[in-house]
Amino acid sequence: MNLFDRLKNIDRRTIFVLIALSVLIPLFVPIKLRIHVSPPAQGLYDAIDRLPPGSNVLMAFDYGPSTMPEVYPMTLAILRHVFSKDLKVIAMALWPEGASIAQDAFKTVAEDEFHKLYGVDYINLGFKAGGLVVIQAMGTSIPAIFPTDQAGRPVEEFPIMKKVKNFDEIEMIVDLSAGDPGIRHWVMIAQARYQKKVGGGCTAVSAPAFYPYLQTGQLVGLLGGLMGAAEYEALVKHPGSAIKAMPSQALSHAVIIILILIGNITFFVERRRSRKQG
Repeated sequence: MNLFDRLKNIDRRTIFVLIALSVLIPLFVPIKLRIHVSPPAQGLYDAIDRLPPGSNVLMAFDYGPSTMPEVYPMTLAILRHVFSKDLKVIAMALWPEGASIAQDAFKTVAEDEFHKLYGVDYINLGFKAGGLVVIQAMGTSIPAIFPTDQAGRPVEEFPIMKKVKNFDEIEMIVDLSAGDPGIRHWVMIAQARYQKKVGGGCTAVSAPAFYPYLQTGQLVGLLGGLMGAAEYEALVKHPGSAIKAMPSQALSHAVIIILILIGNITFFVERRRSRKQG
């Protein structure tokens, strides 16, 4: 059997092993990759960086555990940037699991790293069902939609919420999204109706749908998938799980591309052979 026939009849188990090795090897053998920051990631960073200290940033945690490998690293990176600039974070969720994810992120960044005070520097308003309707109502009164925080305590008790009535007191909105409700809804209401700055982070497969919003200026910036998270980690100079995963992602993609090329080459060669024999 010649090389062509071997490639044509490659065992699928061999492919599985190659993919597994391409993911695992970079985890054990350090490989440094240069992270090129894309304009959408730089745009989000610049928009947050220009906010004056003490500004209120509304962060919507609109994703669940299934998309945490992509979206959670960018969540931590954005929080590190926000708290390093001494901005205040008002968190909420349009997805049921989002409020708990926010709590975990605050524990890691706000409490353990920056020693921020709950109710003064940040607050978790929890989950509210309703999607687009919730966003519309928040434009009129945030305390009316979220009268209590995640733990059930009246928001009026917390200093961070004393002067927050509606979107007028919010300088920027960052939505971390894995679908609907998500970025599209925040753009439709908070940006289009109330002219708020809106930035976002989402899964890689969702990102292309939001590029038109970047081109029209409806989004100030966007992080797409694990690559977007790695870009933001590079910008805040705090390498995390996203940057560590980049070599595995790059090598596995390279292996997949090579396998696709081999498959196409064998297909055309086989078709040419068939025509000659016919």
